[in-house]
Order: sequence, then structure tokens, then C-alpha cells
Amino acid sequence: MPHMLAQQVLNGVMIGSVYALTAMGATLIYGILHILDIANAAAYVIGAYIGWLIYYQTGSLVLAFVLSMLITGSIGVCIHRFIYAPILAKPRLMPIVPLVCSVGLFTMSGDLIRLIAGPSSKAYNVNFGVQVINIGILTVMPAWILILILTVVLFFIMWFVLNKTKMGLAWRATAEDPEIAQSMGVNTNSAMALSYVLGYGFAASAGIMVGILYNSITPALGEVPSYKMLAIIVLGGLGNPVGTVAAGLFIGLAETMISAFSLDFLPKDSIAFIVLIVVLLLKPSGLISEKSAVRIEEGGL
Repeated sequence: MPHMLAQQVLNGVMIGSVYALTAMGATLIYGILHILDIANAAAYVIGAYIGWLIYYQTGSLVLAFVLSMLITGSIGVCIHRFIYAPILAKPRLMPIVPLVCSVGLFTMSGDLIRLIAGPSSKAYNVNFGVQVINIGILTVMPAWILILILTVVLFFIMWFVLNKTKMGLAWRATAEDPEIAQSMGVNTNSAMALSYVLGYGFAASAGIMVGILYNSITPALGEVPSYKMLAIIVLGGLGNPVGTVAAGLFIGLAETMISAFSLDFLPKDSIAFIVLIVVLLLKPSGLISEKSAVRIEEGGL
């Protein structure tokens, strides 16, 4: 029993890390623009396909991750500049309009990938040299180690950028009050671009990780993450990066534990929303409130 419990905890942390990476982009964008960007889930799919193409051509996972994140992040910046910015500039804009637009972008991206890459699945076929690694009582797949290491590295980079750089300070000022930040000379456009570069780039890395883990990517890869992403950013507190990490790990652990010990009584993909409902009934502000997040960031993530 202890062996099974430890194994499920490891599984939950691994999948929760991917969930947190996927949802981080929508969190950063909501923090500044206050819109739910469902199109961020499209970055998950686009990044997976760009990463697959680069890996297929070069055989380098490093290049696949770096170039896919940069290209997908640049696509995100273009989406904001040419689509979201003109929409948000309209007077008396209904809040639902950007949301509908993001859903349309997400749907269009899936169809576009089907036209370009075809409807069939693609396989990464990454050879790690060994099938599994035994660490004490745990059985670990090499892909899990890759996912956990990259997740830690990416979140450290995000924390460093947001808390230790001028661009990060601009992002936090813009998220707090964009009008006051702009009046004080803050380049709010750069802050918004940072949200898309980090957010879409993180989603792209998560897509590649899932492609490597399951050795399969399809144009429908982002459908399930798109609604789990909503559950995670609401559970973590809208626009709260620290809360998003906590919520992603929490839902990953909840899914793994409930699926393992409920004998398939509940569909796995429904667990995220069950957890969301229960937690919000008990704690409407989410897992980590805004004040708690500020204290954590001041003390170090």
C-alpha cells in the first residue's frame, strides 16, 4: 500500500506539472487583460506539432523545445497585436466578445493543423536508452524525469523574470493597474507581450512533454486541456501565477488518487470540475488568495 501511494503521488505531481504549465499562459494573460484566453490551449497543440517537426528534422530535443517555445510565443504576440488589441480598443465592449473570439481561434487552429499536418497522429519516438528507472520503491519513466526537471526550470525562469527583472516589474505594475502604470511611464505593450511569450511558450513546452510522454500527438490534443485549464485558473485565483501552480498540482494529484482508488467509479476528466466545485464551496477565493500569493512572491516562490 505505501508503495502504491508513493507511486500515485509521483504520477500526480508529474501530470499536475503539465497542467500548471498549460494553464500558466491563460493566467498571465488574464492578469493583464482580464480576459479568458481559450486560444492558449491552441498553443499547446501548435507547440507540440512545431516541436515534433523540429525534432523529426534535427533529432535534437533541446532545439525542439527552445524553437517551439519561441515560435509559439511569437504567434501569441501576433494574436494579441492584430486580433485582441483592436477588439479590446473598441468602446463599450461586451466582456464576452474576447472570450468568443478566443474560442473561435482555438477551433480554427485545430482545423488548420488538420489541413496542414493531416488528421492522423504523429509520434515523437524519443529513445531514452532505458524503459524505466527504479528509484527505491518507485518505478519512474525517463520521460517523467524530463518533465519534472523542465517544469522546475521553466517555473524558476518565470519567477526570476517576473520578480527580478525590469520587464517583470512592468508586468506586475500593468497587472495591478494598467492606466496608472502607463501614466508612470511603464511600457504596457512590452508587459503584455511578455505575457504571451511566457504563456504561449509554456503551453508549447507542455504540448511537447505530453507528446513525448504518450508518444502521440493529434489535432485534437488541446480539447481536454482547454477546459481543465479553465478549472485550474479559477481554482488558483484568476490571474494568480502562484495559485495556478498550486491548482495544477492539486488537480493532478486529485485525478491520480481518485482514479487509482475509486475503481473507475468517476470518469477521470470530470474530476477537475468536481474538485473545483468542492474547493470553491469551501474557499471561494481559490486555493491561494491574492494576499497569500503576494507574501509568497515576496519571500520567494
